[in-house]
Amino acid sequence: MSRHKPEKGDSPLFRKKREKGDSSRIGPVMADVGGTALTAEDRDVLRHPRVGGLILFARNYSDPKQLKALCGELHKLKRPRLLLAVDHEGGRVQRFRVGFTRVPAMGSIGALYDEDRRKGLAEARRWGRIIGRELGAFGIDLCFAPVLDRDIGRSKVIGDRAFSADPAAIAALARAFCRGLKGAGLAATGKHFPGHGAVAADSHHELPVDRRSFDAIAATDLAPFAELGSELPSLMLAHVRYSAVDSAPASLSRHWIQDVLRRRMKYDGALFCDDLSMGGAAVAGGPLERAQLALEAGCDMLLVCNDRPGLLKVLGGLEPGARGAASRRLRRLYRRRARNP
Repeated sequence: MSRHKPEKGDSPLFRKKREKGDSSRIGPVMADVGGTALTAEDRDVLRHPRVGGLILFARNYSDPKQLKALCGELHKLKRPRLLLAVDHEGGRVQRFRVGFTRVPAMGSIGALYDEDRRKGLAEARRWGRIIGRELGAFGIDLCFAPVLDRDIGRSKVIGDRAFSADPAAIAALARAFCRGLKGAGLAATGKHFPGHGAVAADSHHELPVDRRSFDAIAATDLAPFAELGSELPSLMLAHVRYSAVDSAPASLSRHWIQDVLRRRMKYDGALFCDDLSMGGAAVAGGPLERAQLALEAGCDMLLVCNDRPGLLKVLGGLEPGARGAASRRLRRLYRRRARNP
């Protein structure tokens, strides 16, 4: 555990007496760091018992040698070790590029599937395997993909990140992609539950509102998530308010998480709350209030990115709580031995 000595103006994180760590418990916060190497403060933050994971961004990558060294240090920081994740969907959303295979947007694979289903499925699986093999070589556990949202021409932030507008095609291609990823030893995260494609607003900046009934959502956007079910080891919740279903965004909603996902769909995978620093979560108050609501709703891990002061407030004020079931679900996401190297 860090022996950081508080300095004038230091964060409450370092002044607060820390509880003894539990060697089996994975903390509920996924943090980030600002550069290609860890600072002393980064190390202290990441060793905090509330931190269980780290998400990597393009700013954390310069070349393969540097990434190998960074991930190696991250693996050694604490036990249980940090869960390492990255958004590596392809197309517009691929954090590591130089030295990595350029991955096409998943919409192009959906277009191929429309022409030839066999070829489309083969390509989806092949790209899942390539992504898994390349990320796994650096010790990364989790790819925040595939996108299961529908591209119906309404959401620019989703667009060709989605496979298709057709729920059946999305489910088939996502299944193939996940199998490729799993064969290379990596876990997948389906996003953004229960579907982000039917709203125009970008949840990075504001809270989108989808006014459709639950039945309308279930027949379309929710269908790929329901079809894949337990084949997805984890899901990411959307910062979207489905106003006819619940007043809270899905990411902070006990109804969507407990009633729909856990009870009705019997889903037992890990649940990630999308970045709590995004505008779509601001309706819930400050960083700590958002984090508390997300945990109370049933999220297993919360992303708090691009806001170090907000992250420190979360770590300084979040109560530990019971983590047995969440840790069990999160442990399934650690990188495994590749079956199809």
